Amino acid sequence: MGRLDGKVAIVTGSASGIGKVSAETMAREGAKVVVADRNGPGAEEVAAGIRAAGGTAVACRADIAEEAQVVAMIAAAIDEFGSLQVLHNNAALTDASMHAKDLTVVDLDVETWDRSMAVNARGAMLACKHAVPRMIAAGGGSIINTASNQALAGDLSQTAYAAAKGAVVTLTMSVATAFGKQNVRCNTISPGAIMTPSLLAACPPEIQAVIEQSNLVPRLGLPEDIANLALFLASDESAFITGQTIRCDGGQLSHLPHYAYLMSTGTTTTRK
Repeated sequence: MGRLDGKVAIVTGSASGIGKVSAETMAREGAKVVVADRNGPGAEEVAAGIRAAGGTAVACRADIAEEAQVVAMIAAAIDEFGSLQVLHNNAALTDASMHAKDLTVVDLDVETWDRSMAVNARGAMLACKHAVPRMIAAGGGSIINTASNQALAGDLSQTAYAAAKGAVVTLTMSVATAFGKQNVRCNTISPGAIMTPSLLAACPPEIQAVIEQSNLVPRLGLPEDIANLALFLASDESAFITGQTIRCDGGQLSHLPHYAYLMSTGTTTTRK
């Protein structure tokens, strides 16, 4: 038996990257999956691949910043599969052109801030708003929000993205608190640097190397790392876990800032 047998899942932002692998992983474990993305043809391609592999999936074009499209996305799951037990809020505004405009607070324009908030924060809120009643009707469910380590520590850019993802972290706790007694769980995954097309497009190779040096494990993250954690949080194996932010980052935020220097020089913080 699959770990998600009998469950219906929506994965947003699933035409590529983490969402694609998450949708494929959940389908492989028995979930009936709605592959949702504003890239409609990309979503259909992923859904077709799932069906070709023996899974069950439909595509849904949805821009999560638009409430009417979120309502239609939830309705697509109910109309096609009859219920909803899992929502992976993975969609985010991560294209390189957006990151290039997301600078320090002094240099940040209002349009970039508002667009980041609309997709990265409001989108997650809207999906939760319209998914929770359906989950309650189904006897319970699991919401997995995707935040970012950008929300947990400061940087010299991505100010709007970090603030929006910080809102997702707090949203998670609010949803978990309000609906836990109705058997709806809500948790956040906070990825570190994950080797997705958007990261490769936005992050120069030399910075990727620095991040890898700062990780405690000897590599950058893969979409499968996040998908496997999302699978666990979607499954009944995590039934007693809610309201949590779980870092999946190779240990990126688990050490003092001088770790990478010490590793590269062979020195220590104390005299020998």
